Amino acid sequence: MKKCPVMTTAAGTPVADNQNSLTAGPRGPVLMHDYQLMEKMAQFNRERAPERVVHAKGAGAHGVLTIRKDLARYTRAKLFARSGNTCPMFARFSTVAGESGSADTARDPRGFSLKFYTEEGNWDLVGNNTPVFFVRDALKFSDFIHSQKRDPATGLRDNRMQWDYWSLSPESLHQVTTLFSDRGIPATLRHMNGYSSHTYSLWNAAGERHWVKWHFKTMQGIKTLTNEGAANIAGLDLDFHRRDLHEAIRRGDFPRWRVQVQLMPERDADTYRIHPFDLTKVWPHRDYPVVEVGEFVLNRNPENYYAEVEQAAFEPGNMPPGIGASPDKVLQARLLSYPDAHRYRIGVNYAALPINRPLSPVHTYHRDGQGRFDSNGGGAVNYEPNSFGGPVQDPGAREPPWRLDGDAGHYAPRDEPGGCDDYSQAGDLYRLMSEEQRAQLIGNLLTPLRTVPRAIQVRQLGHFYKADPEYGARVAAGLGIPVEEFSGRVPA
Repeated sequence: MKKCPVMTTAAGTPVADNQNSLTAGPRGPVLMHDYQLMEKMAQFNRERAPERVVHAKGAGAHGVLTIRKDLARYTRAKLFARSGNTCPMFARFSTVAGESGSADTARDPRGFSLKFYTEEGNWDLVGNNTPVFFVRDALKFSDFIHSQKRDPATGLRDNRMQWDYWSLSPESLHQVTTLFSDRGIPATLRHMNGYSSHTYSLWNAAGERHWVKWHFKTMQGIKTLTNEGAANIAGLDLDFHRRDLHEAIRRGDFPRWRVQVQLMPERDADTYRIHPFDLTKVWPHRDYPVVEVGEFVLNRNPENYYAEVEQAAFEPGNMPPGIGASPDKVLQARLLSYPDAHRYRIGVNYAALPINRPLSPVHTYHRDGQGRFDSNGGGAVNYEPNSFGGPVQDPGAREPPWRLDGDAGHYAPRDEPGGCDDYSQAGDLYRLMSEEQRAQLIGNLLTPLRTVPRAIQVRQLGHFYKADPEYGARVAAGLGIPVEEFSGRVPA
């Protein structure tokens, strides 16, 4: 076998670990001095212009969030202080891999991004229509996306690339099973759920913290498309989902979603049997039941698509006091990566654009930069501290400190207490499906898998088999591969 060259940074320095971010302990947050992570994210964010590198094809609408059950016990955020509070919002839905002119009905996760214009500043939730994702560490994100994009030699989407990556990344199995299930292609944007996917946090005035997962359940009901139905629609209308959302709102058929949370006391994370900050895992509802919080409705179409949908910039770091992040490695990286991408794509002053500007007062020392279109601070000083009445910090908005434990290092999933299980939840999902849903899953998987090399097929079959022997055996039967060829193997 040909010897592979040593991977380096752009400066030629050898890379010691390209799979695991540098964190403070196995469950700790990502450290800023992980130069490899920073270089990969910055490079990835600048690969294309001006459309988004991912989530390029999207649709959006304005709406209103209404709180039906207060969360005052859990958070000091004023939005959740009492039942009946309302907040204007903007939502953007999108496919992940396709370009801006691609078909809406592709089998792909859907971005589910929400911007709430609260009285304490903007709150952005950037999620998907699935509760999990393909990777648990942002160091692997750009490689994953490259495998789903286009072959650099042919410029074509390539099943071989996709399944090569997935078969070498067992952590992706839960999301792969979800993607190729009957829910992999929503019938419309109105008929799908949304999830924060990441674990976030809520903290109250007493400094008590709960970890939280957000759920947005469609009140229109779940409706999906088969491969055949999606292909037929794409042949007639590449913008089917965008058109459906716009026309539904135009005729007054306003889509609604119930807002729910799962709440975990901070200390539970230390002993919970599932890594609570692993983006490839869900918290079973029997352990942490969902709590109804409210609902949101989308009731107004954009007046100008580019100004409001294309220039909408969502940032996981936009969190009013009382709402916080978590040590989720992918979320930690997105806190930096998203605003970095916005500054590249739409300019350093993107946050002042009308669609992104908060309704609450803004007092910063930001000045100058490309595309400055306001008074640029006038004659006010642009430094702090100062003696001229400029804005000052508010110590009362400080988030309570995180408890950290562990030495700085590159921790692999196997370093987790009890190791890492990439198969149980994918198997649980398969066993929850009806026979009709299982048959559709198998059929959806066989279509692309038949086109990839046998070695990749066998490697992937090992993952299916470890999740559930029937799961692996049924896919293998469709490929004409004997179970004995992979059942005794430990997937690479």
